[in-house]
Amino acid sequence: MSNFVLIKQHLREVLIFCFNWKKSAAEAHRMLVEIYGDTAPTDKSCREWFRHFKNGDFSVEDKPRSGQPKKFEELEALLEEDQSQTQEELAESLGITQQVVSARLRAIRIIQKQRNGYLMN
Repeated sequence: MSNFVLIKQHLREVLIFCFNWKKSAAEAHRMLVEIYGDTAPTDKSCREWFRHFKNGDFSVEDKPRSGQPKKFEELEALLEEDQSQTQEELAESLGITQQVVSARLRAIRIIQKQRNGYLMN
């Protein structure tokens, strides 16, 4: 069994490959959906990344955004208080949807794995 963990940067590197292969953003999106299913980036996201590439920006890292760390900190603080809370309870406490809580929990787990050296470079 493979220990490969799919992260956003990998998908973005595949988008660079598709861009350089002269595929359209829509074609790249269809290919990613065929291979990765629900974990593939959205069509809109593919188009946004292709715009970056056309402008000469090939960085696959997220740009710093205000607010994002605060939300993660709030979620982590709630979990430190009581790890038995459901995603629905966390969502209600933070004033966000359960889906957003789920996505943030996945992101936190990926960050923790990266910090602990579980992900390959």
